[in-house]
Formats: sequence, structure tokens, C-alpha cells
Amino acid sequence: MRKRIGFLSFGHYRDVPGSRVPTAGDSLRMHVELAVAAEEAGFDGAWVRVHHFDQSLATPYPLLAAMAARTSTLELGTGVIDLRYEQPIAMTELASATDLLSGGRLQLGISRGSPERATDGQERFGLGLAPGGSWSDEARARADRFRRALRGEPVARSERAVELGQGPDLPVEPRSPGLADRLWWGAGNHASGLWAAEHGYHLLSSTLLTQDDGRPFHVQQADQVRAYLEVHAGAGHGIRPRTAVTRSAFPIVSDDDRRYFGLADEQRDGTGRIEGGAVRGGPTYAGDPEHVARRLLADEAVQAADTVLFALPSQLGPDYNAHLFTSLAAVARELGWLED
Repeated sequence: MRKRIGFLSFGHYRDVPGSRVPTAGDSLRMHVELAVAAEEAGFDGAWVRVHHFDQSLATPYPLLAAMAARTSTLELGTGVIDLRYEQPIAMTELASATDLLSGGRLQLGISRGSPERATDGQERFGLGLAPGGSWSDEARARADRFRRALRGEPVARSERAVELGQGPDLPVEPRSPGLADRLWWGAGNHASGLWAAEHGYHLLSSTLLTQDDGRPFHVQQADQVRAYLEVHAGAGHGIRPRTAVTRSAFPIVSDDDRRYFGLADEQRDGTGRIEGGAVRGGPTYAGDPEHVARRLLADEAVQAADTVLFALPSQLGPDYNAHLFTSLAAVARELGWLED
């Protein structure tokens, strides 16, 4: 069955002895080159994580625009933009311009976001939470304003509208038709996946589920994907829903692969607690290509989703990751996900 594949990267950089990605500039330039390499290998998408006050990728639009300038078919995504840090109207301008430069290839993952290093980061951005509010509700409200602005709903008043006592008559410019239908909601649990379906977002299932009933991660995540599709089908949105999951997978075909990931294959999920709640994440798949293929075939969530993103070890540098793209694409072709 045809599936889309892509990479998902944090874009970490560290100025330490031996680092292959010592600075932010190195990371940004490398990701442009990796987008080119991914497209050449047959990948469908290049997706980046967005985190603030950290040595990783923060503002995605310049990077996505640069990726777009060097590629022609690759989808360019975010996984995810934390709406706690975003002003919807400014975000509409940035996202629309980037999508126009890409020729309509932007796939924007948005959500309330995951924990950030800064405890008061939103306030420093001038976007603090109103007294008595919740970040979950605020993020969903900002998402709604963002999507309505993308669709061309007027948000500001001209002088004439003010003189006539009328409401807003000026939409955000530039506009990129269709972008509002390419918004993905980053869902970390069953309930947020159902909310995404009800409101017509595509599903970007989190790498961690903030719920745990004891079953394997891939089984719980598959339930989330299937429930999302069922609710979306009944909601009558008029757009075809898409679903994506992320996996760490490393086919071992070289000495470098063996040195980095020879002992990385895991049989058990990772479990822990974040913000006081239980979380569960899936294991790493590593081994010869046939072993990685078997593990992906046995993964219920991978089989249920139409898009599989592979977590990128970006700190290993551009050459190694370009090699990894070739290996992963070969596995994907063997599984019938990609065309030769």
C-alpha cells in the first residue's frame, strides 16, 4: 500500500568538541541540504520540530522557504508549531508567504505544544495566558483565528469601515488558497485526536502519548488513528483526512550504521511522566533492513496511518543522514510504500 514517508528533525546544534553541527547556522544550512537529499532519495516530506529558548529549530518559516527554493516536490511540514508562542494574524502572513513560495507544499502541524525549557517563555513573547484561562483552550482558540484568517475572513477595519460603523473588511495578505485545508493537529492522546477530527484538522499523532493503559504504544496509537478517521468521516468536512506517525528506525547496512545503532533495537516502549502525567513512547527499530521492515509491518499504528515520518539523528551531520535516507527509502520500497 502506498504511504508517504518523510523525516522529522529537532535540528539540535551543540558547540562542543567533535560536534558535526556546532552552530544554529550550521543546523539551518544542513537542513536545506537534507531536504534536497531527501527528495533525491524518494522521500515525500521534510518536517521540522519547533522549540523555543533551546539549541534547536525555533522559527520555521525562513528554513521552510529555503527548503522550498531547493526542492520541487517535497512537502514541507512542522511537527509542531506551539500556539502558545504565536499571534494568529502575524502567523497567517508568515505561513501564507512561505506556502506561496513553495507552490502550495506547506503542511503545518500546530497544537498546544509540548513542555518548553522556559517557564515564562510565552510572557516574554508578549503572549501570556489570561487569568483563569487554560493553555489548551487558548491554543484551540488561536488555531481557529489562524484558520479563519487563512481562509480570507476580514480581521481589520479600513477607515471607510470605521466611518460607516461597519465590521472588519480587510483580510490578511498575502493569501495562499488551500493552506487552511493543510493544517494538522498534534495530538498526544485519544481525546485530542477526536477533537482534531471533529474540527477538520489532519492528525499528526505525537511521538509520546500522554495516556497509558498498559498496552503497547503502537496499539494505543493505532486506536487513536482509527477513532480519528471514524469521527472525521462522520463529520462531513469535505476534505480527505490524512494521518501521520513518527518512528525511529535505522537499517544497518554499513559500519557507521553498526557503530551508531548496532545496539539500539528496543523491544519495550519507553514510559515516564511529564507535567505530572504518565506518558508512553514507542521503541527504536534497528537491525538489518529485513528486520526493520518486519518491525514496521508489525506496527499497528504504522499500518493504520498514511504517512510515516522517520526521526532524524540530525547531530550526526549531513553525510550520514543522506545515507540514512537512501536506506530508509529502500526499506519503504520493499514494503510497497514508494514507487520505484
